[in-house]
Amino acid sequence: MTTRAGWKSCLTQLAVSLTLSAAAVGAFAQQTIKIGEINSYKAQPGFLGPYKNGWNLALEQVNAAGGVLGKQLEVVSRDDNANPGDAVRAAQELVSGEQVQLLFGGFLSNTGLAVTDFAKQKHVFYLAAEPLTDKIVWQDGNKYTYRLRPSTYMQVAMLVPEAAKLHKKRWALVYPNYEYGQSAVATFKKLMKAAQPDVEFVTEQATPLGRIDAGAVTQAIADAKPDAIFNVLFAADLGKFVREGNTRGLFKNVSVVSLLTGEPDYLDPLGAEAPTGWIVTGYPWYAINTEANKKFVAAYEAKYHDYPRLGSVVGYSAMMSLADGIKKAGSTDPDKLAAAFKGLKVDTPFGPIMYRPQDNQSTMGAYVGVTGLKDGKGVMTSFRYVDGASVQPSDAEVAKMRPAD
Repeated sequence: MTTRAGWKSCLTQLAVSLTLSAAAVGAFAQQTIKIGEINSYKAQPGFLGPYKNGWNLALEQVNAAGGVLGKQLEVVSRDDNANPGDAVRAAQELVSGEQVQLLFGGFLSNTGLAVTDFAKQKHVFYLAAEPLTDKIVWQDGNKYTYRLRPSTYMQVAMLVPEAAKLHKKRWALVYPNYEYGQSAVATFKKLMKAAQPDVEFVTEQATPLGRIDAGAVTQAIADAKPDAIFNVLFAADLGKFVREGNTRGLFKNVSVVSLLTGEPDYLDPLGAEAPTGWIVTGYPWYAINTEANKKFVAAYEAKYHDYPRLGSVVGYSAMMSLADGIKKAGSTDPDKLAAAFKGLKVDTPFGPIMYRPQDNQSTMGAYVGVTGLKDGKGVMTSFRYVDGASVQPSDAEVAKMRPAD
């Protein structure tokens, strides 16, 4: 039988053991910088699988080089189910439960806006890696939120000069009916009217995200008899639209200008059905001969035995931005990070970029070119890189749209 003294001794030993374990956990935590990541992995695997590979590659490189501020970076990731409410719940759990020190990620514009508001309300630093809506850095912008990818406005502004060169009067518009698609079309209409005042928009097909009725949409566009089409669909919706359009001959003698379609994340799954002659933004990784891209492609292929997609570049550049930002700030304090990101310069596979002090938007650009077919798959030809800094509205316009920090 255990005596009272024996029980007291056991309890004392247990308390000491628990104290030592807690100290060990605390010591380990002090050796890492915990970063929370939120994304729609289950809903958008075509883009976000390569994206996760990209940030993991950067994470490995940063930690192998000694980490940041003498600590290793650690990422805790959550899926937001492509739902704004779930995105906010994930952010709260990461900050309160996992004790992460900052956040990054996001894919859909509506989930990105939800986390942007969370960052504002809770004073948490957030790097929106992928969401394209202009509101993230303009109307809904705040001091704690920065954005990496070229925005909807920027990418549309890259395409409009090429669209105007077509001298087509009657345009059809097709887009997913949520923030990103609505914003892209509104910007296209505004910039095209300025570039070509006689332009007409003869039909708008706003489709439910992920649930396009491609037959009905294709027929409605054909009935409007456009000279050209501006397309903002992506992922599975894009594939269905392209296949139905090919079947019905929609694209014969009709020019198409298409946002994102040159990204291998969306172009490659189409295979031999990939459209030809479309003017697009994208990432022709196989033909970009800059040292920055070649180095990135080699490292990515060595690690994954696969080629990078645009998502890979975004994930990699996001992680490298965070590492450089923390290093410049000398801290993970959200206010110090927010200040450090203003004017922060980062080397990416696309070359050097800078986070603009006036609106927290990076100057990352995109490649603009024309789709073609090679060896039974879609490629980009006649492409050029458009610097993101060259396709921005004036600082005065930005100041009117963005609330004071």
